[in-house]
Amino acid sequence: MNIEKIKHKGYSISIILYPLMLLIGFVTHPNLFAMEPLQTVEQLVKRFHNNPMYHIGHLIVTFAVPVIIVYFIGTMNLLTGKGKKYGFWGGIIGVFGAFILAVDKGALCLTMSAFDTLPEDQFNQFIPYLEPIVSKKGLLVIVWLIFLLIIGGIVQTIGLLKEGIIAKWQALLIIIGLALLANPDIELISSIGATLMCIGYIPWGFKELRK
Repeated sequence: MNIEKIKHKGYSISIILYPLMLLIGFVTHPNLFAMEPLQTVEQLVKRFHNNPMYHIGHLIVTFAVPVIIVYFIGTMNLLTGKGKKYGFWGGIIGVFGAFILAVDKGALCLTMSAFDTLPEDQFNQFIPYLEPIVSKKGLLVIVWLIFLLIIGGIVQTIGLLKEGIIAKWQALLIIIGLALLANPDIELISSIGATLMCIGYIPWGFKELRK
Protein backbone atom coordinates (compact mmCIF):
# COMPACT_ATOMS: atom_id res chain seq x y z
CA MET A 1 0.00 0.00 0.00
CA ASN A 2 1.57 3.31 -1.08
CA ILE A 3 1.56 6.49 0.94
CA GLU A 4 -1.39 8.02 -0.96
CA LYS A 5 -3.57 5.01 -0.14
CA ILE A 6 -2.53 5.18 3.51
CA LYS A 7 -3.39 8.89 3.60
CA HIS A 8 -6.80 8.24 2.03
CA LYS A 9 -7.60 5.34 4.37
CA GLY A 10 -6.54 7.43 7.37
CA TYR A 11 -8.70 10.32 6.23
CA SER A 12 -11.68 8.03 5.61
CA ILE A 13 -11.35 6.52 9.08
CA SER A 14 -11.13 10.00 10.62
CA ILE A 15 -14.50 10.88 9.04
CA ILE A 16 -16.02 7.92 10.93
CA LEU A 17 -14.17 8.27 14.22
CA TYR A 18 -14.47 12.05 14.63
CA PRO A 19 -18.22 12.18 15.44
CA LEU A 20 -18.24 8.71 17.02
CA MET A 21 -15.57 9.58 19.60
CA LEU A 22 -17.41 12.79 20.48
CA LEU A 23 -20.65 10.84 20.94
CA ILE A 24 -18.98 8.30 23.25
CA GLY A 25 -17.44 11.13 25.24
CA PHE A 26 -20.82 12.82 25.72
CA VAL A 27 -22.96 9.77 26.54
CA THR A 28 -20.55 8.55 29.24
CA HIS A 29 -21.33 11.60 31.37
CA PRO A 30 -23.16 10.91 34.63
CA ASN A 31 -26.65 12.41 34.96
CA LEU A 32 -26.94 12.61 31.18
CA PHE A 33 -30.61 13.56 31.36
CA ALA A 34 -30.21 16.27 34.03
CA MET A 35 -30.54 19.09 31.44
CA GLU A 36 -28.66 21.55 33.65
CA PRO A 37 -25.83 23.81 32.46
CA LEU A 38 -22.52 23.71 34.33
CA GLN A 39 -22.52 26.94 36.36
CA THR A 40 -21.41 26.10 39.91
CA VAL A 41 -18.65 24.21 41.71
CA GLU A 42 -21.25 21.94 43.27
CA GLN A 43 -22.50 20.89 39.83
CA LEU A 44 -18.94 20.19 38.67
CA VAL A 45 -18.14 18.08 41.75
CA LYS A 46 -21.40 16.16 41.34
CA ARG A 47 -20.38 15.30 37.80
CA PHE A 48 -16.80 14.18 38.25
CA HIS A 49 -16.25 13.13 41.88
CA ASN A 50 -16.04 9.32 42.16
CA ASN A 51 -17.30 9.02 38.57
CA PRO A 52 -14.54 7.29 36.57
CA MET A 53 -16.70 7.21 33.43
CA TYR A 54 -16.66 11.02 33.42
CA HIS A 55 -12.88 10.98 33.19
CA ILE A 56 -12.83 8.18 30.62
CA GLY A 57 -15.29 10.09 28.43
CA HIS A 58 -13.14 13.20 28.48
CA LEU A 59 -10.04 11.14 27.78
CA ILE A 60 -11.74 9.77 24.65
CA VAL A 61 -12.60 13.31 23.52
CA THR A 62 -8.99 14.36 24.14
CA PHE A 63 -7.78 11.46 21.96
CA ALA A 64 -10.28 12.61 19.32
CA VAL A 65 -8.33 15.86 18.79
CA PRO A 66 -5.66 14.42 16.43
CA VAL A 67 -8.42 12.56 14.57
CA ILE A 68 -10.32 15.83 14.15
CA ILE A 69 -7.19 17.58 12.88
CA VAL A 70 -6.65 14.80 10.31
CA TYR A 71 -10.28 15.26 9.23
CA PHE A 72 -9.98 19.03 8.78
CA ILE A 73 -6.70 18.86 6.88
CA GLY A 74 -7.97 15.96 4.74
CA THR A 75 -11.12 17.86 3.85
CA MET A 76 -9.05 20.94 3.07
CA ASN A 77 -7.06 18.87 0.56
CA LEU A 78 -10.17 17.16 -0.81
CA LEU A 79 -11.94 20.36 -1.78
CA THR A 80 -10.31 21.67 -4.95
CA GLY A 81 -13.25 23.03 -6.93
CA LYS A 82 -16.22 25.19 -5.94
CA GLY A 83 -15.61 24.43 -2.28
CA LYS A 84 -11.88 25.18 -2.23
CA LYS A 85 -12.08 28.42 -0.24
CA TYR A 86 -14.54 26.82 2.18
CA GLY A 87 -12.17 23.91 2.65
CA PHE A 88 -9.20 26.18 3.26
CA TRP A 89 -10.72 28.67 5.69
CA GLY A 90 -12.85 26.04 7.40
CA GLY A 91 -9.74 23.93 7.87
CA ILE A 92 -7.70 26.79 9.36
CA ILE A 93 -10.50 27.74 11.74
CA GLY A 94 -11.33 24.12 12.59
CA VAL A 95 -7.75 23.06 13.35
CA PHE A 96 -7.36 26.01 15.72
CA GLY A 97 -10.69 25.04 17.33
CA ALA A 98 -9.44 21.46 17.73
CA PHE A 99 -6.35 22.81 19.51
CA ILE A 100 -8.63 24.74 21.88
CA LEU A 101 -10.61 21.52 22.47
CA ALA A 102 -7.37 19.86 23.62
CA VAL A 103 -6.66 22.81 25.91
CA ASP A 104 -10.20 22.64 27.29
CA LYS A 105 -10.07 18.92 28.08
CA GLY A 106 -6.57 19.13 29.50
CA ALA A 107 -7.14 22.14 31.73
CA LEU A 108 -10.76 21.65 32.76
CA CYS A 109 -11.32 17.90 32.61
CA LEU A 110 -8.21 15.71 32.86
CA THR A 111 -6.98 17.73 35.84
CA MET A 112 -10.20 16.76 37.62
CA SER A 113 -9.10 13.12 37.48
CA ALA A 114 -5.99 14.07 39.46
CA PHE A 115 -8.04 15.93 42.08
CA ASP A 116 -10.35 12.92 42.32
CA THR A 117 -7.47 10.83 43.71
CA LEU A 118 -7.26 12.95 46.88
CA PRO A 119 -8.48 11.45 50.17
CA GLU A 120 -12.04 12.54 50.92
CA ASP A 121 -11.08 14.98 53.71
CA GLN A 122 -8.47 16.70 51.53
CA PHE A 123 -10.83 16.77 48.58
CA ASN A 124 -13.54 18.52 50.64
CA GLN A 125 -11.03 21.17 51.68
CA PHE A 126 -10.02 21.65 48.07
CA ILE A 127 -13.54 22.15 46.64
CA PRO A 128 -13.71 25.98 47.10
CA TYR A 129 -10.58 26.35 44.97
CA LEU A 130 -12.42 24.92 41.95
CA GLU A 131 -14.46 28.11 41.53
CA PRO A 132 -11.91 29.91 39.28
CA ILE A 133 -11.88 26.85 37.01
CA VAL A 134 -15.67 26.77 36.70
CA SER A 135 -15.71 30.52 36.04
CA LYS A 136 -12.79 30.20 33.58
CA LYS A 137 -10.71 32.88 35.27
CA GLY A 138 -7.31 34.06 34.09
CA LEU A 139 -6.01 32.67 30.81
CA LEU A 140 -8.63 29.90 30.91
CA VAL A 141 -10.83 32.43 29.15
CA ILE A 142 -9.32 31.20 25.85
CA VAL A 143 -11.37 28.00 26.07
CA TRP A 144 -14.39 30.03 24.92
CA LEU A 145 -12.71 29.94 21.49
CA ILE A 146 -13.76 26.29 21.24
CA PHE A 147 -16.70 27.53 19.14
CA LEU A 148 -14.17 27.87 16.28
CA LEU A 149 -14.26 24.08 15.95
CA ILE A 150 -17.97 24.31 15.20
CA ILE A 151 -17.58 27.19 12.75
CA GLY A 152 -14.76 25.44 10.90
CA GLY A 153 -16.84 22.28 10.60
CA ILE A 154 -19.85 24.15 9.26
CA VAL A 155 -17.78 26.10 6.72
CA GLN A 156 -16.17 22.93 5.37
CA THR A 157 -19.55 21.19 5.23
CA ILE A 158 -20.81 23.97 2.96
CA GLY A 159 -17.79 23.31 0.72
CA LEU A 160 -18.51 19.58 0.67
CA LEU A 161 -22.09 20.30 -0.34
CA LYS A 162 -21.05 22.73 -3.07
CA GLU A 163 -18.82 20.07 -4.65
CA GLY A 164 -21.49 17.37 -4.33
CA ILE A 165 -19.33 15.17 -2.11
CA ILE A 166 -22.13 14.75 0.43
CA ALA A 167 -25.90 14.91 -0.03
CA LYS A 168 -28.05 17.80 1.18
CA TRP A 169 -29.56 15.69 3.96
CA GLN A 170 -26.07 14.80 5.22
CA ALA A 171 -24.95 18.42 5.16
CA LEU A 172 -28.11 19.48 7.02
CA LEU A 173 -27.66 16.86 9.75
CA ILE A 174 -23.97 17.70 10.16
CA ILE A 175 -24.61 21.45 10.41
CA ILE A 176 -27.48 21.01 12.89
CA GLY A 177 -25.39 18.54 14.90
CA LEU A 178 -22.43 20.92 15.06
CA ALA A 179 -24.70 23.82 16.03
CA LEU A 180 -26.16 21.78 18.91
CA LEU A 181 -22.65 21.40 20.37
CA ALA A 182 -22.72 25.15 21.09
CA ASN A 183 -24.58 24.81 24.37
CA PRO A 184 -23.70 25.53 28.04
CA ASP A 185 -22.40 22.00 28.84
CA ILE A 186 -25.80 20.29 28.65
CA GLU A 187 -24.62 16.81 27.75
CA LEU A 188 -27.96 15.52 26.43
CA ILE A 189 -28.07 18.28 23.81
CA SER A 190 -24.44 17.61 22.89
CA SER A 191 -25.21 13.88 22.61
CA ILE A 192 -28.11 14.58 20.23
CA GLY A 193 -25.83 16.82 18.19
CA ALA A 194 -23.09 14.17 18.00
CA THR A 195 -25.70 11.56 16.99
CA LEU A 196 -26.84 13.72 14.09
CA MET A 197 -23.20 14.19 13.09
CA CYS A 198 -22.69 10.42 13.13
CA ILE A 199 -25.69 9.91 10.85
CA GLY A 200 -24.32 12.49 8.44
CA TYR A 201 -20.62 11.64 8.54
CA ILE A 202 -20.37 7.86 8.93
CA PRO A 203 -22.03 6.78 5.63
CA TRP A 204 -19.74 9.21 3.81
CA GLY A 205 -16.74 7.80 5.68
CA PHE A 206 -17.53 4.24 4.60
CA LYS A 207 -18.09 5.46 1.04
CA GLU A 208 -14.61 6.98 1.05
CA LEU A 209 -13.15 3.76 2.48
CA ARG A 210 -14.54 1.78 -0.45
CA LYS A 211 -12.88 4.02 -3.04
